[in-house]
Amino acid sequence: MFKLLLLLFSVVNLFAIERVVTLSPSLNEIVFALGKGDSVVGNTEYCKYPKESLKVAKVGGYFNPSLEKIMALNPTLVLMQQNNFKLNQKLKQLGIKTKIVKIDKLKSIRKTILEIGELLGESKKAKDIVKNIDTELKNLKNITKDKRILIVMGHNTSLASRIFVAGQNLYFDDIINESENTNALQSKRKGQPMLNMENLIATNPDIVILLAHSMHEKNLTRDELIDPWLELPISAAKTKSVYIVDKLYAGIPSDRLVLFLKDFREILNDYKNNN
Repeated sequence: MFKLLLLLFSVVNLFAIERVVTLSPSLNEIVFALGKGDSVVGNTEYCKYPKESLKVAKVGGYFNPSLEKIMALNPTLVLMQQNNFKLNQKLKQLGIKTKIVKIDKLKSIRKTILEIGELLGESKKAKDIVKNIDTELKNLKNITKDKRILIVMGHNTSLASRIFVAGQNLYFDDIINESENTNALQSKRKGQPMLNMENLIATNPDIVILLAHSMHEKNLTRDELIDPWLELPISAAKTKSVYIVDKLYAGIPSDRLVLFLKDFREILNDYKNNN
């Protein structure tokens, strides 16, 4: 009788519905893209896509999720990035299953999508997402080569200081390299190095791409963001090759990376056709 009860308990657990908490927009989007959005019982204030994410219980922000709020949701799995390391230790001590992932480089993004797919029983969908990303990466080739591309984060109407750009250890650098071009910033500084005007001029990019997803919320026009760059003594200013990507997905490495890759391809094609 005991063995029978144990077997029944194991079967119930095997088919139990996951209760997932996602602690970053990227991880939240990946889970939804895998068709497991109904399993998400908690996420952060910054998880805004898809729209169903807005109805999910919020457990805090990106850097300050609440342990108490997470525990109140009785999760079976908490997905997080490396910035949540201390929280991960506390959750493990409380017997909660966790998974820490990296999504900084293209290789780690692929790996994370596949790992989450396996955890949630959606390996095929995960492989399809990765395949779509790889297809779009291949589409970047043979458009324009050996151009210096600078990817800039933020909504800067002045370029005097505090300009954040994509460095060598981010997936943006991988994308530039996959397109057979070069990151205009060559630096050992990790993450998103902050440059001043002198540093910007020294990079002398042929193409500047501004990631400004909140420009409309901030009531900024395209000219307000582009014109300061056209005043710099750089190659991109001479050819007016300064572009804006105003979509939120541009800075979120998830399945929607394919959308940014399409935008990137359009930029390369526009540059090629006009220079």
